[in-house]
Amino acid sequence: MGRCTAPRNGHRTASGRENCPECSNRGYGFYSSPFSTNRSLSGNIRTSHNKPSWSRSGSSVIYTASEIRSLTPVRKNIEKRALKLDLRDIFLCHAWDDRKGIAKELHDLLESLGVSVWFSEKDIPLGTNLLREIDKGLAKSKVGIVIVTPAFLNRIAGEGIADKELSALLATDLLVPIVHGTTYDALRDVSPLLGSRSGLNTSEDSLNMVATKLAELVTV
Repeated sequence: MGRCTAPRNGHRTASGRENCPECSNRGYGFYSSPFSTNRSLSGNIRTSHNKPSWSRSGSSVIYTASEIRSLTPVRKNIEKRALKLDLRDIFLCHAWDDRKGIAKELHDLLESLGVSVWFSEKDIPLGTNLLREIDKGLAKSKVGIVIVTPAFLNRIAGEGIADKELSALLATDLLVPIVHGTTYDALRDVSPLLGSRSGLNTSEDSLNMVATKLAELVTV
Protein backbone atom coordinates (compact mmCIF):
# COMPACT_ATOMS: atom_id res chain seq x y z
CA MET A 1 0.00 0.00 0.00
CA GLY A 2 1.36 3.45 -0.91
CA ARG A 3 1.95 6.15 1.59
CA CYS A 4 -0.25 9.26 1.68
CA THR A 5 1.47 12.20 0.02
CA ALA A 6 -0.67 14.86 1.72
CA PRO A 7 2.28 16.25 3.68
CA ARG A 8 4.09 16.88 0.39
CA ASN A 9 1.50 17.40 -2.33
CA GLY A 10 -1.56 18.20 -0.29
CA HIS A 11 -5.12 17.38 -1.29
CA ARG A 12 -6.50 20.85 -1.82
CA THR A 13 -6.91 20.06 -5.50
CA ALA A 14 -8.20 17.11 -7.51
CA SER A 15 -4.74 16.55 -9.00
CA GLY A 16 -3.17 16.39 -5.56
CA ARG A 17 -5.59 13.69 -4.52
CA GLU A 18 -5.23 11.73 -7.78
CA ASN A 19 -1.42 11.72 -7.47
CA CYS A 20 -1.59 10.25 -3.99
CA PRO A 21 -1.17 6.40 -4.03
CA GLU A 22 -3.05 6.13 -0.73
CA CYS A 23 -6.05 8.37 -1.42
CA SER A 24 -6.51 8.26 -5.20
CA ASN A 25 -8.91 5.31 -5.01
CA ARG A 26 -11.04 6.79 -2.29
CA GLY A 27 -14.25 8.58 -3.13
CA TYR A 28 -13.18 11.70 -1.27
CA GLY A 29 -10.14 13.80 -0.48
CA PHE A 30 -8.58 15.10 2.66
CA TYR A 31 -10.46 18.38 2.36
CA SER A 32 -13.81 16.96 1.26
CA SER A 33 -16.80 18.24 3.21
CA PRO A 34 -18.51 15.75 5.53
CA PHE A 35 -21.83 17.47 4.79
CA SER A 36 -24.18 16.36 2.04
CA THR A 37 -24.98 18.80 -0.76
CA ASN A 38 -28.05 19.77 -2.73
CA ARG A 39 -28.47 21.86 -5.84
CA SER A 40 -31.02 24.65 -6.16
CA LEU A 41 -33.11 25.02 -9.30
CA SER A 42 -30.46 27.37 -10.68
CA GLY A 43 -27.68 24.85 -10.02
CA ASN A 44 -26.18 26.58 -6.96
CA ILE A 45 -24.88 24.07 -4.42
CA ARG A 46 -26.23 24.29 -0.88
CA THR A 47 -24.77 22.34 2.01
CA SER A 48 -26.91 20.73 4.67
CA HIS A 49 -25.10 22.43 7.52
CA ASN A 50 -26.74 25.72 6.46
CA LYS A 51 -29.48 25.39 9.05
CA PRO A 52 -31.06 28.39 10.80
CA SER A 53 -31.74 28.27 14.51
CA TRP A 54 -35.49 28.02 13.97
CA SER A 55 -35.32 24.99 11.66
CA ARG A 56 -37.11 22.01 13.16
CA SER A 57 -35.11 19.06 14.46
CA GLY A 58 -34.79 16.52 11.71
CA SER A 59 -35.84 19.00 9.01
CA SER A 60 -34.36 18.29 5.58
CA VAL A 61 -34.90 21.88 4.38
CA ILE A 62 -31.65 23.46 3.15
CA TYR A 63 -31.07 27.23 3.21
CA THR A 64 -28.46 29.41 1.57
CA ALA A 65 -26.29 31.59 3.80
CA SER A 66 -27.96 34.64 2.26
CA GLU A 67 -31.42 33.36 3.16
CA ILE A 68 -30.38 32.75 6.76
CA ARG A 69 -28.91 36.26 7.04
CA SER A 70 -32.01 37.94 5.60
CA LEU A 71 -34.58 35.86 7.47
CA THR A 72 -32.93 35.89 10.92
CA PRO A 73 -34.04 39.44 11.90
CA VAL A 74 -37.53 38.66 10.61
CA ARG A 75 -37.61 35.55 12.77
CA LYS A 76 -36.57 37.51 15.87
CA ASN A 77 -39.47 39.91 15.37
CA ILE A 78 -41.86 37.03 14.77
CA GLU A 79 -40.83 35.54 18.13
CA LYS A 80 -41.59 38.86 19.83
CA ARG A 81 -44.98 39.18 18.15
CA ALA A 82 -45.83 35.57 18.94
CA LEU A 83 -46.53 36.69 22.51
CA LYS A 84 -49.62 38.44 21.20
CA LEU A 85 -52.79 36.41 20.85
CA ASP A 86 -54.99 35.88 17.79
CA LEU A 87 -52.37 36.76 15.17
CA ARG A 88 -52.40 35.23 11.72
CA ASP A 89 -49.06 33.75 10.78
CA ILE A 90 -48.70 35.55 7.44
CA PHE A 91 -50.16 38.58 5.67
CA LEU A 92 -50.06 37.86 1.94
CA CYS A 93 -49.42 40.95 -0.19
CA HIS A 94 -49.87 40.51 -3.94
CA ALA A 95 -50.96 42.25 -7.11
CA TRP A 96 -54.65 42.03 -7.98
CA ASP A 97 -53.77 40.25 -11.23
CA ASP A 98 -52.08 37.44 -9.27
CA ARG A 99 -54.99 36.75 -6.92
CA LYS A 100 -56.16 33.61 -8.74
CA GLY A 101 -52.67 32.49 -9.83
CA ILE A 102 -49.44 32.47 -7.86
CA ALA A 103 -51.00 34.17 -4.80
CA LYS A 104 -53.76 31.55 -4.52
CA GLU A 105 -51.26 28.72 -5.10
CA LEU A 106 -48.96 29.93 -2.33
CA HIS A 107 -51.90 30.58 -0.01
CA ASP A 108 -53.18 27.02 -0.47
CA LEU A 109 -49.73 25.49 0.03
CA LEU A 110 -49.18 27.45 3.24
CA GLU A 111 -52.56 26.50 4.67
CA SER A 112 -51.92 22.84 3.82
CA LEU A 113 -48.85 23.14 6.07
CA GLY A 114 -50.91 24.50 8.94
CA VAL A 115 -50.01 28.17 8.41
CA SER A 116 -52.79 30.72 8.91
CA VAL A 117 -52.78 33.30 6.10
CA TRP A 118 -54.50 36.68 5.74
CA PHE A 119 -55.54 36.69 2.10
CA SER A 120 -57.66 39.44 0.57
CA GLU A 121 -59.66 37.00 -1.56
CA LYS A 122 -61.22 35.48 1.56
CA ASP A 123 -60.67 38.05 4.31
CA ILE A 124 -62.20 41.23 2.89
CA PRO A 125 -65.99 41.07 3.16
CA LEU A 126 -68.11 42.64 0.44
CA GLY A 127 -69.08 46.23 1.14
CA THR A 128 -66.25 46.94 3.59
CA ASN A 129 -63.55 49.58 3.34
CA LEU A 130 -60.69 47.92 1.48
CA LEU A 131 -57.84 49.96 2.94
CA ARG A 132 -59.22 49.65 6.46
CA GLU A 133 -59.43 45.85 6.17
CA ILE A 134 -55.88 45.71 4.83
CA ASP A 135 -54.70 47.83 7.74
CA LYS A 136 -56.35 45.48 10.22
CA GLY A 137 -54.89 42.47 8.45
CA LEU A 138 -51.37 43.88 8.68
CA ALA A 139 -51.79 44.67 12.38
CA LYS A 140 -53.01 41.16 13.14
CA SER A 141 -50.32 39.17 11.35
CA LYS A 142 -46.89 37.99 12.53
CA VAL A 143 -45.16 38.71 9.24
CA GLY A 144 -45.88 40.03 5.76
CA ILE A 145 -44.78 38.38 2.54
CA VAL A 146 -44.78 40.19 -0.78
CA ILE A 147 -45.13 38.16 -3.99
CA VAL A 148 -43.05 40.11 -6.49
CA THR A 149 -44.20 39.34 -10.04
CA PRO A 150 -44.24 41.40 -13.27
CA ALA A 151 -47.85 42.32 -12.43
CA PHE A 152 -46.79 43.46 -8.96
CA LEU A 153 -44.04 45.66 -10.39
CA ASN A 154 -46.58 47.27 -12.71
CA ARG A 155 -48.91 47.90 -9.77
CA ILE A 156 -46.16 49.56 -7.77
CA ALA A 157 -45.36 51.84 -10.70
CA GLY A 158 -49.05 52.77 -10.87
CA GLU A 159 -49.28 53.22 -7.09
CA GLY A 160 -52.11 50.73 -6.62
CA ILE A 161 -53.34 48.99 -3.49
CA ALA A 162 -50.30 46.71 -3.47
CA ASP A 163 -48.08 49.78 -3.17
CA LYS A 164 -50.00 50.95 -0.08
CA GLU A 165 -49.62 47.54 1.55
CA LEU A 166 -45.94 47.52 0.66
CA SER A 167 -45.37 50.96 2.19
CA ALA A 168 -46.77 49.73 5.51
CA LEU A 169 -44.70 46.55 5.44
CA LEU A 170 -41.51 48.41 4.58
CA ALA A 171 -41.88 50.40 7.79
CA THR A 172 -41.24 47.19 9.76
CA ASP A 173 -38.71 44.39 9.89
CA LEU A 174 -41.50 41.93 9.20
CA LEU A 175 -41.25 41.58 5.47
CA VAL A 176 -40.14 38.73 3.22
CA PRO A 177 -40.13 39.29 -0.58
CA ILE A 178 -40.89 36.26 -2.74
CA VAL A 179 -39.64 36.87 -6.29
CA HIS A 180 -41.54 34.95 -8.97
CA GLY A 181 -41.23 35.30 -12.72
CA THR A 182 -38.94 38.31 -12.45
CA THR A 183 -35.62 39.30 -10.85
CA TYR A 184 -34.30 41.33 -7.96
CA ASP A 185 -32.64 43.64 -10.49
CA ALA A 186 -36.05 44.42 -12.01
CA LEU A 187 -37.43 44.98 -8.52
CA ARG A 188 -34.65 47.39 -7.61
CA ASP A 189 -35.45 49.43 -10.71
CA VAL A 190 -38.99 50.00 -9.42
CA SER A 191 -38.55 49.85 -5.65
CA PRO A 192 -34.94 50.22 -4.45
CA LEU A 193 -36.05 49.94 -0.83
CA LEU A 194 -37.82 46.61 -1.29
CA GLY A 195 -35.11 45.42 -3.68
CA SER A 196 -32.49 46.00 -0.99
CA ARG A 197 -34.07 43.23 1.08
CA SER A 198 -33.27 39.62 0.37
CA GLY A 199 -35.92 36.96 0.53
CA LEU A 200 -36.89 33.83 -1.36
CA ASN A 201 -36.94 33.18 -5.07
CA THR A 202 -38.94 30.63 -7.07
CA SER A 203 -36.10 30.42 -9.59
CA GLU A 204 -33.99 28.96 -6.77
CA ASP A 205 -36.65 26.83 -5.07
CA SER A 206 -39.93 25.25 -6.07
CA LEU A 207 -43.08 26.95 -4.76
CA ASN A 208 -43.55 23.97 -2.46
CA MET A 209 -40.11 24.57 -0.92
CA VAL A 210 -40.78 28.30 -0.57
CA ALA A 211 -43.96 27.48 1.34
CA THR A 212 -42.07 24.99 3.52
CA LYS A 213 -39.42 27.58 4.40
CA LEU A 214 -42.09 30.14 5.26
CA ALA A 215 -43.88 27.59 7.43
CA GLU A 216 -40.66 26.93 9.37
CA LEU A 217 -40.04 30.65 9.70
CA VAL A 218 -43.39 31.46 11.34
CA THR A 219 -43.74 28.37 13.51
CA VAL A 220 -42.78 29.38 17.05
